[in-house]
Amino acid sequence: MQFSSGAVPRTPPTLATLVLLSGLSALSMNLFLPSLPNMALYFETDYKVMQLSIALYLLINAILQIVIGPLADKAGRRPVLLWGLALFLLATLGCIYAPNAEIFLVFRMCQAVVVVGMVLSRAAVRDMYDQDQAASMIGYVTMGMAVVPMIGPAIGGILEETLGWKANFWLPFAIGALTLFLTFTDFGETAAKSGKSLVQQFKEYPELLTSPRFWGYSLACAFSSGAFFAYLGGAPFIGTELFGLSAAQVGIYFGAPAVGYFAGNFISGRYSVRIGVNRMVLWGSLLNAFGVALSALLFLAGSGTALSFFGLMTFVGVGNGMVIPNATSGALSVRPHLAATASGLSGAIMLGGGAGLSALAGALLTHETGAMPLLWLMLTTALLAICAIAAVIRRERQLGL
Repeated sequence: MQFSSGAVPRTPPTLATLVLLSGLSALSMNLFLPSLPNMALYFETDYKVMQLSIALYLLINAILQIVIGPLADKAGRRPVLLWGLALFLLATLGCIYAPNAEIFLVFRMCQAVVVVGMVLSRAAVRDMYDQDQAASMIGYVTMGMAVVPMIGPAIGGILEETLGWKANFWLPFAIGALTLFLTFTDFGETAAKSGKSLVQQFKEYPELLTSPRFWGYSLACAFSSGAFFAYLGGAPFIGTELFGLSAAQVGIYFGAPAVGYFAGNFISGRYSVRIGVNRMVLWGSLLNAFGVALSALLFLAGSGTALSFFGLMTFVGVGNGMVIPNATSGALSVRPHLAATASGLSGAIMLGGGAGLSALAGALLTHETGAMPLLWLMLTTALLAICAIAAVIRRERQLGL
C-alpha cells in the first residue's frame, strides 16, 4: 500500500476533515456499549470479560499517544494518519469476524490506533496557527467530540436492536473509510519532518518534561477533565442506586456535561483569540469548581436532588470545554517544534489520570456514603486545576512572557 504519491495535496486540511478525525476516536470508544450484554452471549463468555474491551482500549489508547507524537514529528502528520486509519479499518474487521472473545479483545486493543486522529488533528491545528488562534480552532474541532458521546450510545442501541451488535462496528468501519479517503485527498502535510531518528525523537521528551509550563498546562487539562472522568465513574451509581432513576432517565440526565462541553467549546472558538489562553483556562477551571462546590453545598444542606446533581454538572462541562482546547494549545505551544509529541504526551497524562479517577470514583461510592465522596473527589481535582493554571500564569510573569 503506497500512501506517498505524487498527488499529495498541498493545502492544509479543512475544518471538516479535522472534526471527522477527532470525532472518529470518540465514536469508536462508546458506540458499542449497549451491545456488551449480547456480545457476551454471542461469544459465550462472562459480561466482565467483555467489559475489558473498554479498559484495555483506554490503556492502549494512552500508550499509543506517547508513541504517535514522536512518530509524527519524525515522519510528518500525513503518513502517520493514513497508516493509522488503515490499521484501524483492519482492526475493526478483525472485531467483526473474531471467532471468540479473546481474539475480539486483541483486535479491540488494535482499534485504539484510531487515536492518531485525535492527537494529530490537534497537532495540525497548532502547526497552522499561533497559540491563541490554535486554541480557538481546537475548540471548534473538539466540538464534534462533545456531540459523539451524547448520541453514540443511543445510536448504538438502535443499531443493536435492529441489525445486531456487528452493526456497531460496521458503522465506524464505514466512517473510518470515509475519513481515510478525506485525509488522503484533503490533508496536506502541515509540518516539516524533523530529520531525526525515532530514538533521537524520543530523546526530545526531557525538553517537555522539564518545562514547568508544559506540566502546568497538561495538569490543568488533566485535573479539570479529571472531575469529568470521576463523574463518568460515579454518576451511573448515583442516578440508579441513590435516586432510583430508570436507565432511560439516567441516559437523559447523564448528557448534561456533554451539553455544557459543547457550549464551552463554542466559547473557546469565539473568544480564545480575544481573551487569551491562560485566562480562558483559569475561568474554565473556576466554572468547573463552582458547579461541583454548589452541588456539594446542596447535598450537605440536605437539599440535593437528581436534578440539582446532574444539572450542575453542566458547569463542569462548560469549564472543560474552555479548559481542554486552551490548555492543549498552551501545552503544544511551549515547544512548537514538538507539537505532536506534546499533543500525545499531554493526552496520555489526561487519559491515564482520568481512567484512574473514574475507577476510584466507582470504588468510593456506597449506599451509606451517598454522593459526597464523588463530589469531594471532583472538587479536589477541580481546585488542583486552578492551582496548575495559576502556576503557569506566575511562571510566565517570571519569564516576562
